Amino acid sequence: MAKKKIITKKSEVFLEKYLNNPSPTGFESGGQKMWLDYISPYIDEHFVDTYGTVVGVINPEAKYKVVIEAHADEISWFVHYITKDGYIYLRRNGGSDHQIAPSKRVNIHTEKGMVKAVFGWPAIHTRTAGTEKSPKLDNIFLDCGCANKEEVEELGIHVGCVVTYEDEFMILNDKYYVGRALDNRIGGFMIAEVARLLKENKVKLPFGLYITNSVQEEVGLRGAQMIVERIRPDVAIVTDVCHDTGTPMINKIKQGDTKCGDGPVLTYGPAVQNNLLELIITAAEKNKIPFQRAAASRATGTDTDAFAYATGGVASSLISLALRYMHTTVETVSREDVENVIRLIYESLQKIKNNHDFRYLK
Repeated sequence: MAKKKIITKKSEVFLEKYLNNPSPTGFESGGQKMWLDYISPYIDEHFVDTYGTVVGVINPEAKYKVVIEAHADEISWFVHYITKDGYIYLRRNGGSDHQIAPSKRVNIHTEKGMVKAVFGWPAIHTRTAGTEKSPKLDNIFLDCGCANKEEVEELGIHVGCVVTYEDEFMILNDKYYVGRALDNRIGGFMIAEVARLLKENKVKLPFGLYITNSVQEEVGLRGAQMIVERIRPDVAIVTDVCHDTGTPMINKIKQGDTKCGDGPVLTYGPAVQNNLLELIITAAEKNKIPFQRAAASRATGTDTDAFAYATGGVASSLISLALRYMHTTVETVSREDVENVIRLIYESLQKIKNNHDFRYLK
């Protein structure tokens, strides 16, 4: 496939809507419906599991099954405690960063609709240098403009309501996508684009392709653990984000050397099947797709681990997208990298297509 631009204006319109739509862990259904509507023209059928993982299937009658997978959920907060004065304390839903919270605007999701609130914080004039406190989970709080607990409850807010940031998508210097929840709805976008390219290029696959947008990754890979048992694939190519370690205050000795703009990141580790990784590297080299390398220790920390060790072992690999400022509201990725991840997954599927008996993966 020629290296022309593959992300269309229509694709980017969808991406913006998809990223701006809240999809907190355990409450992903709105975003999942949006994603399914987008991929429906490119698949033969789909199914949704009990907890909301959505799978679009191409060539469902085939004997062999290949998964391309991302996760759909974003980090968020739960209402945990409402004070008598109407302030709200929270618990994490996933790995929400308490240090970025002060002064952020949020949406509280209630049965009555969305309620606006802000993370309050004492003004700089009222704090004493040397003894001032840093933001912590037990001192950050929400203010929704209510005078007491009763007013808060009248708005429909109760313990267990989900809270998401309201920051929205932007394009930075024409080179970067920026927003909350690129971890990892950008992955859902990329696998959807692979499905679109297969359809538009009239590629006939000799295996079933299961385009999987999993839920609940941020709380322990739970969606992937469930869906792998239902699909029982032969191969899984997972895409997620990893750290851009070229920004200030990151130790490359500890975190490795990966950077936005330098291409997809391919991981070596116990959960990554070596022959499948070699196939992906060959696909990258043959098609002149730049890539970077990373090493995982005991686990990748992604849905790759859930697929690899299930159902007697699934040949699995991880194609990551370098991302700046993970778990903040300004997560940032390179537009060029996004295109190259899409290309690499697409070209890897072409290589699997030409060796579809899977004996080479043993």
